[in-house]
Amino acid sequence: MNSSAAASTIAERLLAGPRGRRFLLEYALASELAQNPVRSEESFGPAAFDAAYRLDPAVISGSARRLQSVFGEVTEEPDTPMVTPAEAAERLDMVELLDPTPKTLRSALAVAVDNARYWQEPDGDDVLAATPDMRHALRRVAEHIAASPLAAWWWTPVDRFTQHCVLWEGAAPVSIPDDVHATLLAARDQQWADERVALQERDPDPTANWSDEWWSRPPVTMPSSARKLFDDSPAGLWFVEDSFGWEQAQSMRLLVSDDDSVFEIRDASDWAQLCARFPMDVTAQKRHDWYRTTGRIGRWIIPDWVQVAEHYDAVHLQVGAYLSAAGVAIPVDDVTDSASVIAGWDPDRTYWFSSNVAYDYERIGWLLVEDGVDMVWKPMSAQETHT
Repeated sequence: MNSSAAASTIAERLLAGPRGRRFLLEYALASELAQNPVRSEESFGPAAFDAAYRLDPAVISGSARRLQSVFGEVTEEPDTPMVTPAEAAERLDMVELLDPTPKTLRSALAVAVDNARYWQEPDGDDVLAATPDMRHALRRVAEHIAASPLAAWWWTPVDRFTQHCVLWEGAAPVSIPDDVHATLLAARDQQWADERVALQERDPDPTANWSDEWWSRPPVTMPSSARKLFDDSPAGLWFVEDSFGWEQAQSMRLLVSDDDSVFEIRDASDWAQLCARFPMDVTAQKRHDWYRTTGRIGRWIIPDWVQVAEHYDAVHLQVGAYLSAAGVAIPVDDVTDSASVIAGWDPDRTYWFSSNVAYDYERIGWLLVEDGVDMVWKPMSAQETHT
């Protein structure tokens, strides 16, 4: 069990960011469903659904199209749910929380990651989890999770011994570049070219209807990997932002050196430091998407991965940093009014800027199958892998 001071710190971090709050919300919902599969109208689940529905930006924007009576008076749409965040929070207070297990933590985290979106406004569940009433109720969930040692690895450095990459639907592995600098340079040149075009062609008003590449992770031309979990399945199978709903995959171990230097992103300040040391201005490309997801107007920065690779062999995003900092506007430099967003970077994923890494090329096949109320990744048999 974590010490009271450590547990308090973990709880605060879980409540700090939208992905952490969504994880806590999903854990509470799963707890109620596991103990009361048949929910009543007075349960927390229906209340949270209704409250989130009313807060969803898509629903709110549609409110302008409400029905009008024959007298020309604006009326509410029929059957509009009326549960408030305060009422939903009161019902959460009554939920008996499941004792954390590796499986329950993984399932709630997977849902929180899968529902991340940085190209539009947060969905209703994220908005609900950020309201003062719900945040107050979620604190009990955060303290419950923080007291368990099972989530301790979320705040640990890269596990060099169990790194695996995931290949979706039979895709080929990312080539390990012979010349890392040249590969990163090509990606940066393309980013610069895209920024010039965006400056020339796009409306500088962040509320204008434009969208572009909303992610801030390193180029996908670099090999990346994540650790194996408690059941030997790769974390990369479970924790995927903006997934395409894959149902089959293969994984391979990535062999890495003990000598490779890794920059650890432990919290928002580490990301801000990386951006401040190696800045790349991407305001014209990101301003519209990142305004919608954060509400911030100003200059946007991401790390220049060419410069980063001159000092480090890899960059690792810890799960805890993801939960507390992904999807928020992270201040970088007050003088230049610059900020950044961690977006499109799956938790526990490490991007490698070293030619010393290597694949072992022994592939393991995986299938997404039903397991009770959950969908889980199971290893394929040898016959299934080769068909």
